[in-house]
Amino acid sequence: MSGRMSLVGMTLTQLKEVAASVGMPGFAAGQMAGWLYGKQVASIDAMSNISLKFRSALAERYDIGLAAPLTFVESADGTKKYLFPVDGGRSVEAVFIPEGDRATLCISSQVGCKMGCVFCMTGRQKYAYSLTAGEILNQILSLPEKQRLTNIVFMGMGEPLDNLQNVLTVVEILTSKWGFGWSPHRITISTVGLRRELKQLVEGCECHVAVSLHAPTPEQRVQLVPAEKAFSMTEMLEVLRGYDFSHQRRLSFEYTMFQNVNDTEADAKKLVRALEGLSCRVNLIRFHAIPDSPLRTSPDENMLVFRDCLTGHGVFASIRASRGEDVWAACGMLNTAGKNQ
Repeated sequence: MSGRMSLVGMTLTQLKEVAASVGMPGFAAGQMAGWLYGKQVASIDAMSNISLKFRSALAERYDIGLAAPLTFVESADGTKKYLFPVDGGRSVEAVFIPEGDRATLCISSQVGCKMGCVFCMTGRQKYAYSLTAGEILNQILSLPEKQRLTNIVFMGMGEPLDNLQNVLTVVEILTSKWGFGWSPHRITISTVGLRRELKQLVEGCECHVAVSLHAPTPEQRVQLVPAEKAFSMTEMLEVLRGYDFSHQRRLSFEYTMFQNVNDTEADAKKLVRALEGLSCRVNLIRFHAIPDSPLRTSPDENMLVFRDCLTGHGVFASIRASRGEDVWAACGMLNTAGKNQ
């Protein structure tokens, strides 16, 4: 926004290039990374072990690149939804979910989404922009509760694998010793299953993977997830069978349940067959009603029967608790169409 390049979002290699550009020694890149991601400073002037001469030189071309949230709303259950500015006068939403000792931030990777899932408000919002690594990280670094965070999930607005390089850059920063130093098992990346990018993700990092499935067969899925036409769940599942998810790394499938659409015991048995051979878990999600949708959420008894059927056939399943529905912060409810210019 200042016209200068943002330092937040840069890797150690990129920071070495920044150091060279203003005549600083190579080791200064590590110093900058420590200030940006370790101490999480808000200004270049705060980098006190860098000489005033070099801080001034940096400030002429660069800034930290942080932007405070524009607004926030808080749910009755303690969930908070933040609106963050991004390039071009646009904005994205991020959701902070506290739960006992655990605090999760659901972050966005795009303004809008190309996938068009019929039950998702973001899917109704036309794709406009893919966030930079700095804009993704800003949702973490400018969060008032950032010191409480235990987990990050890429489950906000957008398809993370449609912005994969910036997402992987953020993961590198979060998990590197020179960055946040987090375990990759504190991070989950969600996707509808873009095949080529899915392979890159699985091979390129050790984060948990969550696949938005929502149906037990391709014929049912395409009615809910139009991207099924381009990214077949059959081929996607075959890709995933080629990797080992039996240890600390977790593979999960997100399954939003709709009454009389995908919530019968017969559907559960089809899902068991579809997931055969995969070490995974299934998260059953209540549909959160959105305007002008004919879809209805499954009754609790249907969800319980579905869960028990999966568990009885050896597929671990749980019903995810809804959080933030009263402030439009729950799964499938994020949308900034009326807030972007």
